[in-house]
Amino acid sequence: MTRVSRRSVLAASAAGVAAPLMISEAAQAGSPKPEPTYRLTVLGTSDTHGNVYNWDYYRDAEYDDSAHNDVGVAKLAALVTRLRAEAAGPVLVLDAGDTIQGTPLATYYAKQEPITTTGEKHPMARAMNVLNYDAITLGNHEFNYGLPLLNLWIRQLGFPALAANAISARTGKPAFTPYIIKKVSLGRRAPTLRVGILGLTNPGSAIWDRANVEGRIEFTDMIATAAKWVPIMRARGADVVLISAHGGDSGTSSYGPELPNENPTALIAEQVPGIDAILFGHAHREVPERFVTNLVTGERVLLSEPSKWGQRLTKMDFTLTRVKGKWKITTKAAASLNTNTVEADPLVLAVVRRQHEKTVAYVNQVVAASTTELSAATSRYQDTPILDYINRVQTDTVTAALAGTAYAGLPVLSIAAPFSRTAVFPRGDVKIKDVAGLYIYDNTLEAVVMTGAEVKAYLEYSAKYFRTHAPGTPVDPETIADPAIPDYNYDVFSGVDYDIDISKPAGSRITRFQIGGVDVAAGAEFVVAVNNYRRSGGGSFPGIVKTQVYNEQQEIRQLLIDWAQAKGAIDPADFFVPNWQLVREGVPVTF
Repeated sequence: MTRVSRRSVLAASAAGVAAPLMISEAAQAGSPKPEPTYRLTVLGTSDTHGNVYNWDYYRDAEYDDSAHNDVGVAKLAALVTRLRAEAAGPVLVLDAGDTIQGTPLATYYAKQEPITTTGEKHPMARAMNVLNYDAITLGNHEFNYGLPLLNLWIRQLGFPALAANAISARTGKPAFTPYIIKKVSLGRRAPTLRVGILGLTNPGSAIWDRANVEGRIEFTDMIATAAKWVPIMRARGADVVLISAHGGDSGTSSYGPELPNENPTALIAEQVPGIDAILFGHAHREVPERFVTNLVTGERVLLSEPSKWGQRLTKMDFTLTRVKGKWKITTKAAASLNTNTVEADPLVLAVVRRQHEKTVAYVNQVVAASTTELSAATSRYQDTPILDYINRVQTDTVTAALAGTAYAGLPVLSIAAPFSRTAVFPRGDVKIKDVAGLYIYDNTLEAVVMTGAEVKAYLEYSAKYFRTHAPGTPVDPETIADPAIPDYNYDVFSGVDYDIDISKPAGSRITRFQIGGVDVAAGAEFVVAVNNYRRSGGGSFPGIVKTQVYNEQQEIRQLLIDWAQAKGAIDPADFFVPNWQLVREGVPVTF
């Protein structure tokens, strides 16, 4: 006769899993009972970039895109709350970095009313504490506002912030918590599960935020760091090892080989034994589930990336059992969940409402009146007034600062990139949100001296942004560029006249390079105004990483606001000088 064991039912119920319904006659006759299985769920976020509300501060409206995605920690929190309630076992919640930069909300509490001087709690600390993470990893953008603000934000969190490969230059030891081992209860009758969580930040911060970290923090290779700490975590009792990594899985970098790989997540899984799963970010891609086989053990490592801005939530599910007294993962899977399926968490909205409303009021302040509508929609492939506005402000600022110095006699050139395809200055009132929508990054202005040869080489490097288009063939603005190169890595110059021949191979496209109709000499010298990201090596442009002749740590966005406020009007006649064009065999490309 077959009967159900009451003990097995109780044990399974305590573990939060379904009890076995039948026990075989063989088992009743004395065969060993099968070990019960247990469930562990890991939820993951990444690249929230200062989004709490489902709000677009640049449009002053609820966020929406063509796919009707939603954004923000409030949406993530609602989904996490639902999944915690539904889970058949314990739930851990992790984040893979880039949290405190990216929206006017985040900028306001770093620049306008910085938490380091006001005693205010950062809105991302308020929101994330409601969600109640188990641990987060530092992303490269965490270093944008300097170490004092970063360290204060970390102290405001109710959970650990991890970065094993960020090393104190003074002590040679980790500057932040490298890992934690979390004790997890799977049920009253189950032994405790110890989950190790290792955080890896992006080594690109050594370039992108050199001014904030140089001489203070060094960034080691993410693969080597994982290889160092995973065995330590295992030796200290970790039954399961998870990595939260701020680096993509492509294996490539946006910078040169002088720094460790920017996107090594798949390589970590492949080369470092002992890892069960990796939550990763940085690339802003949605990777619901990817398996990478470890070359040492043959085990499959689970990887997942939850897109950006709170649009997606990663859900990893593991089943575990006991084998010879040790925990063993028997199955693992991941999925990506859309946050547009839930209403925003009211508590998250409540704790950040005052800060959100203050930011909305700030970005709606009028800066100046524009005489006409200016759009950035075509700035990638046409010379536009709105990009010339940036270059004019940068040129004026550097020129004024260098007056009376040894560099005062050199021509000043300026570099700008089309950060946004949707930025518009409307005719009439231009508000702070419009300027912020044009210049979306918190870059500061610097300047260096470059030769004519260096400027031309820089332009050639920038021009590789375009695909090659034979003369006479159609040119579609939507497909004109190499999709592997982001818009922010295409720069245009003011102060020099040039043609880009997109019918020629990359490296030989600058066919006109003049000032006032005269070819620029290779040895001519210029002061070049440029943002700190590019000057520090971001994008690996040639000839720009050198000693600054100007660096007053002035934020470019604020300079754009100040210039317009001083003028009272934004008039293209004051700054628009068409100086570059796309051509094919000397014939201008028309659209």
